[in-house]
Amino acid sequence: MTAPYSPHIRQARAVRLGPRSLAALALVSAVGGAAFFWPFLAPPTSQIAAHAQDAPWLFAALLVLLVAVVAATISESGLGPKAVAMLGVLAATGAALRPIGAGTAGIEPMFFLMVLSGRVLGPGFGFVLGSVTMFASALLTGGVGPWMPFQMLAMGWFTMGAGLLPGPDRLRGRAELLLLAAYGFLAAFAYGTIMNLAGWPFMSALASNVAFDPDATVPANLARFLAYCLATSLGWDLGRAVVTVVLTLFLGPAVLKALRRATRRAAFETPVTFDAPAE
Repeated sequence: MTAPYSPHIRQARAVRLGPRSLAALALVSAVGGAAFFWPFLAPPTSQIAAHAQDAPWLFAALLVLLVAVVAATISESGLGPKAVAMLGVLAATGAALRPIGAGTAGIEPMFFLMVLSGRVLGPGFGFVLGSVTMFASALLTGGVGPWMPFQMLAMGWFTMGAGLLPGPDRLRGRAELLLLAAYGFLAAFAYGTIMNLAGWPFMSALASNVAFDPDATVPANLARFLAYCLATSLGWDLGRAVVTVVLTLFLGPAVLKALRRATRRAAFETPVTFDAPAE
């Protein structure tokens, strides 16, 4: 007979981040920040601004390598066979959920699954899960392009952030659901806004007065970007945020319970051993 579950038992983590993993995450996050925010970091006289149409492609190629390095580093740090199996199931589920409602007012149910998975399985697993899920969904939906590495990184951050929320071992019930719903709401807007940065520099300044202008000042481009977000993605981001909140509040208790039960049964922190065959 097993002992009843106590909310004060330390929650197991699928991956324990070591110094190398943390250093790799910090590196890819720093480069990723530069890849997203370079239009506001590079002055009009810089060489990057002079190659505004080339920079997103260069950053996309670099991010593919960096995300792969981070995933490999985290895997080497302790992504065992049990965690790989869990990763495969959740990534496949998330990839299958993404096409549901695609093109319809931001109805993207995969985001709520990423929030709950990151919460239960921790930030290291969350980063790998978010990146792999977005990669798999891009292959599934045919959404492969220069934006895909940016999506992988942004979703990795999105899922990792859920694993960094306070009270993973003690906070349960309604308070935890409200915390996750609030995070999902804000992070859904953040995801949409940061992904706008990945595509916005591709627009020609001659095509629209909200496009990126490499010859304009930083305040002028910031005003253009805010106008671009309001005109193009605000409604979609709101739909994504609302769907994430609704699914988190209504399905969250059951999904969290299932994920925690699977985590306890998997016993990630117990090494896998193989018995020698009997003679």
